[in-house]
Amino acid sequence: MDIKPLIGLGGVLIAAMTSEFNDQVTAVALTDVRGALGISHDPGTWIVSLYVWAEIVGMAISPWLLMTFTLRRWTLFAIALCGISSVLIPFSPNIEAIYALRLLQGLAGGLIIPLLMTTALRVLTPGIRLYGLAVYALTATFTPALASTVAALWTDIVDWRFVFLQTIPLCSLAGVLVWYCLDQDQPRYERFRMLDWRGVLLLVIGAGALSTMLYQGDRLDWFNSRLICVLALVSALAIPLLLVNEWFHPLPLLKLQLLGRRNIAYGALGLFIILIIGQSGSTVPLRYLQDVQGYRPLQSNLITLEIAALQLVMLPAMALLLDYKRVDARIVSLIGLGLILASCIGSSFLTVYWNRDQFYSWQLLQAVGQPMVIVPLLMMTTNVAGPTEGPFVSALINTSRALAEAVGAWFVALIVRWRGALHSDRIIDEVGQDRWRVIQGNGVLPQYPPPLMPDGQPSMPHSLETFRHSVEQQVAILSTSDTFLIMGALTVILMVLVMTLPVRTIPPRILFAKQGKAA
Repeated sequence: MDIKPLIGLGGVLIAAMTSEFNDQVTAVALTDVRGALGISHDPGTWIVSLYVWAEIVGMAISPWLLMTFTLRRWTLFAIALCGISSVLIPFSPNIEAIYALRLLQGLAGGLIIPLLMTTALRVLTPGIRLYGLAVYALTATFTPALASTVAALWTDIVDWRFVFLQTIPLCSLAGVLVWYCLDQDQPRYERFRMLDWRGVLLLVIGAGALSTMLYQGDRLDWFNSRLICVLALVSALAIPLLLVNEWFHPLPLLKLQLLGRRNIAYGALGLFIILIIGQSGSTVPLRYLQDVQGYRPLQSNLITLEIAALQLVMLPAMALLLDYKRVDARIVSLIGLGLILASCIGSSFLTVYWNRDQFYSWQLLQAVGQPMVIVPLLMMTTNVAGPTEGPFVSALINTSRALAEAVGAWFVALIVRWRGALHSDRIIDEVGQDRWRVIQGNGVLPQYPPPLMPDGQPSMPHSLETFRHSVEQQVAILSTSDTFLIMGALTVILMVLVMTLPVRTIPPRILFAKQGKAA
């Protein structure tokens, strides 16, 4: 096999990892970035939500556009957009410019990720195609887990600007490899005559309304906010219209008819769920260490670095294992989900005494379980696609992946808010009842109103401040425990889905050999 396409695939991989760093590293280092740019908390939340909005749009439209402009040209454009939009952010004159650049940065990230799957399916022969799927899985498991370490490197050791300037060497290298190693096809500009412009418009409106509602809803108190009500109404109208339009359009952005195939339906739904569950191995423990133990990224990155390092071993190992005909990808997925379930249950027993050392063993189960789910999922999904259906499958899979990021952030915030309010009320109620029993027993009533300080403000004894901090700490611990348990419940749902929805597939090496003999 010619080595040049493999080098070109490496260039697309570097570009995809760079775009993931733009998303994940910025999210981890957001507090430092906001502080350096002089942005307060509420405006800073838009830095993440705008990125996700544009990323969803980019992932849906990229496969259609690459078939029109050719893989090589479209990849180079996406890499250039990613690099330019990222480099300009630290030098932005105002917050409006930052918002605009984050939109372009998210669009570039959304454009690049589907190109990795399409390139792997195109340049790799059936004998090594599973390893190409493992390469794609790197961006779903390895890069998010490595983001905390990279964020710690830039914010705590080097300089916060490198959160964005890291794209200069990475995009430059990716562009050179793609330019010299990917073949140039003939563009098909005639496809613009059948451009699905209604689909693009509905996608931009629906994705923007939904992702913004999910990211900003908790901050704005959900349906007590007029903005959230409007966004909910817009998304409720635009998304069903988008689905109807895509179903009947002759050249759609999303070929929804493919979801009638059980394995493709499982791929879209399964990847959506597993990426939400994956937060139990990254976002949730990092949030606990930050809120309860006061960790900085440099102190907490080792628990996610463990997951990242093991992906370099587990992903190719899964590709090698699944290449045997006797190995059932569904069974491998069930074992992996069992390990993730054990990790969620074990992590739910956390206490105030837990630090990163107590997470290592449970993170090990996450590190082994995640690739055992994602690589079989990708194999079962892509093996049933025809020669011309690869971009359409890529669009469905990657749009599901982008939506999972927005829904996952909303889901974790919902659990923390819902369970946190419940635990806070219960703790304060129990303490109040105990205090009243003590007062009744001693015959001493509390002083009310409280004595005033010289400045006229009510005094707050040191013990009361300590009590408030203890309540907040216990609420954070109990909410985190509940989050792990709910993620475990989602894992059980996915286990049922694996056992019922997909059908068994054989490795591409054997499948394509049989098809060649039949022809």
